[in-house]
Amino acid sequence: QRILRLAEMCRRLETEEEKVLPFYPSSLAEGELQDACRVLEETPVEPLAQAMQDYVGLERFWQRFNKAKLEEKVLEQTRAALANRNQQLRELLQQYLAGVAVSQKVLKDLEPL
Repeated sequence: QRILRLAEMCRRLETEEEKVLPFYPSSLAEGELQDACRVLEETPVEPLAQAMQDYVGLERFWQRFNKAKLEEKVLEQTRAALANRNQQLRELLQQYLAGVAVSQKVLKDLEPL
């Protein structure tokens, strides 16, 4: 029940794109996709597979969870790249300002001449 309430709360925060197309397209080939569907429709024989049948309803949850984790990792990498670029720009700005300060000092020294 708690997971369902959280899912409802998260649904309100989704963008229109996520509501219409919530998951990335499958990377499986057509034959692989058919094989996977066929295997999922079969009745499991192993005890572990039978126990997992109870959690099939959480498949969408895990898809959303994994998608969110992937997006989080992408954002972390983007943030790190932007922080690196920001540092480079700060260093360039410091070099430029140091050059300007030297030029102004030289101009002041040349003024009496």
